[in-house]
Amino acid sequence: MHNVLALVLAGGKGSRLEPLTRDRAKPAVPFGCGYRIIDFTLSNCINSGLRRMLVLTQYKAASLDRHINLGWRFLCRELNEFIDVLPPQQRLDENWYQGTADAVYQNIYTIEKIGAEYTLILSGDHIYKMDYSELVRDHIEAGADATVACIPVPLHEGSDFGIMHIDPDHNVLSFDEKPAEPECIPGDPENCLASMGVYVFKTDFLFEQLCQDATVADSRHDFGHNIIPSMIGTRKVRAYPFRDKNTGERCYWRDVGTLDAYYEANMDLVHVDPQLNLYDRTWEVRTYHPPLPPPKFVFNDADEAEPRVGTALDSIVGLGSIVSGGHVERSVISPDVRINSWAHVEDSILFEGVDIGRHAKVRKAIIDKNVHIPAGMEIGYDPELDKSRGFTISEGGVTVIPLGTQLD
Repeated sequence: MHNVLALVLAGGKGSRLEPLTRDRAKPAVPFGCGYRIIDFTLSNCINSGLRRMLVLTQYKAASLDRHINLGWRFLCRELNEFIDVLPPQQRLDENWYQGTADAVYQNIYTIEKIGAEYTLILSGDHIYKMDYSELVRDHIEAGADATVACIPVPLHEGSDFGIMHIDPDHNVLSFDEKPAEPECIPGDPENCLASMGVYVFKTDFLFEQLCQDATVADSRHDFGHNIIPSMIGTRKVRAYPFRDKNTGERCYWRDVGTLDAYYEANMDLVHVDPQLNLYDRTWEVRTYHPPLPPPKFVFNDADEAEPRVGTALDSIVGLGSIVSGGHVERSVISPDVRINSWAHVEDSILFEGVDIGRHAKVRKAIIDKNVHIPAGMEIGYDPELDKSRGFTISEGGVTVIPLGTQLD
C-alpha cells in the first residue's frame, strides 16, 4: 500500500445531526464512549497498511483538528508516513469547497506532490471496519478506471445514497445519486445496492476527471452526482461488494447521518454480541484517551428505606466516570460523567462531562457535553415538555440536549 494515498473527506456540515453538529463537524461528533466518528475511517487506514493520509476539512473543524493532533500524530514523517489536515486554501479561486469532487480538485497540487500511483477517496463520517487493501487489490487486478465500494441497504433507505446496478462481473451499469424512487437489486425486492462513498482511482486518471468536471458550469462537482455517473458506459467502473470474507454475508456499515441512525448505531454497541466489536484486538480502533482514572461504581445501601446502589447493566462506561448510587441501563456513558444517587439513566447516550443530579430520570436521550441535569428532573418522559424546554426531538422520539445547555 506504499503507492496509495488516502483522502478523507471530513468537511460536511451534517445538518441532519443538529444540534450535535452546531459546534463541530460531523466527523468530530463523539461516538461509542470516547471515540469520534472519524476514528473508524482513520483506523481502517492504519489496519489496512495505509500510512499516508490527507484529511480535508471545512465546516467548524476546530475540534476535529484538535482531536487529530491529540490522537493521530504517531506516524513517522521521516518514513514518508503522515496524517495531514488540509483546510480550504483557495489556491485555485476564492470559493470554498463546492462539493466532494471540488474538495479534491482544489488540493490537486498537494496530491500531485505526494506522487502516489493510486488515490483512495473516503468519507470521514461512517461507522464500519473495512480492509481497504483488498479493495485496492481488486481495483488493480481488474484493471478498472474507478472502483466503488457498495453494500445492500433497505429499499426505503435508498433515497439517502447513490444507488447502483451491476452485472455478474461487478461492472457498474448505472449510478443514480439519491434517487426519489430507488430501484431494488434484481431478485431482491427489499434491498437496493448503495455506494459507500469509498472510491479508488489511478491518480492520473482522477486528475483528468476532476479537471474536466471543473469546466462544467452546471456541475455540482460531486463524486456521486457527477464524477461517477459521467464515466458509466465510457470507462470501466467496477463495484466492490463489501462482504465478510469468511461468511460472504453483509458486513456492518452505518451512515450515522441522522439523529436516529446515530442513536441506533450507539445502541448497537451495548448488545451482548454486537456486530461492531470494539474489543477485537486484531482490528483496533484508535482514538485519543485523556489521562483519566478508571470508572467507579459506589454505594450499595440496598437495605435502606430508599435503596441506593451504583450499578450499570448492558452499558459502556468511560474513563473517569462515577456511578454514585445511581442506576444505568442499556446506555453509552462517555468519559468523566457522574450519575448521582437515586438517578436513573436508560437507553441513553451521555457525552463527556455530563452530570445527572439526584433522583433525576433520563430515558432515550442524547445529552451533549457539559450538561448538568438538575436533581429530580425528568428527560425523555414527556416529549411536549422537552420541546418546551428547547430540546430537539428526533423522528424516532429521541430527546437531544445541545452542548453546554444550562437547565434550572
